[in-house]
Amino acid sequence: MIKSERNGVYSHLLLCLCFGIAMGLLEAIVVVYLRTLHCPEGFAFPLVSIAPQILSTELLREMATIVMLALVAIIAGRNSLQRFAYFLFTFGVWDIAYYLFLRVFLDWPPSVFTWDVLFLIPLPWVAPVLAPLFCAVMMILMSLAMIFLQFRGYRVTIGFTEWVLLLVGVAVVLATFVWDFMAMIIGNGLLPQIRSLAENESFRALVTEYQPYYYNWLLFACGQIFIVGGIGSMVSRALSRGRGGRIA
Repeated sequence: MIKSERNGVYSHLLLCLCFGIAMGLLEAIVVVYLRTLHCPEGFAFPLVSIAPQILSTELLREMATIVMLALVAIIAGRNSLQRFAYFLFTFGVWDIAYYLFLRVFLDWPPSVFTWDVLFLIPLPWVAPVLAPLFCAVMMILMSLAMIFLQFRGYRVTIGFTEWVLLLVGVAVVLATFVWDFMAMIIGNGLLPQIRSLAENESFRALVTEYQPYYYNWLLFACGQIFIVGGIGSMVSRALSRGRGGRIA
């Protein structure tokens, strides 16, 4: 029985690993096409202007990617905690695989400190590549902790305190990603048009002039400390409760 449970956990992790790698490969290929068409001289800031139709399509692609990652997690997990864990695991693998394949295809990024556009929903996220890679590693570690603790019979739950620590940490980290563009939007009175920024000529002009210079690593580190605190509290509480039966 235990062997069967262990094989089930490993097979589900392998499923999510393969899916995450495949999704990373697919996204890297899409980005190769986009950069060949729109950045033939190489991707760099300031960004080139892209047609609103392309940006809208990119938003849909990003939403579809998240849906697919969530669906795989739902299939792999047998309870809400496992589904959440498998989602984090697959998301982290996908992000790391994406940058690895970009490095293979385009020899990019030249450094982990190279700036990139990470996401577009609901506005552009920008940061050095090291930041999302670090987040991906943290997601994988948290997911493995939840999966294997529960497999070994520990009663793993994310309590109120852990949720507060995790959500505050995530909010702080996300703030470092969107800080520049949010300041740009608010400073230029574009907040009321946030749902149609892709078609706003003023915003598009600002984007083509934007050059990132400073990333708030200190604030990023503070966010990660909150996240680590939430993970540590979750693990400590599960271990202190002892084992209460295997769930695979």
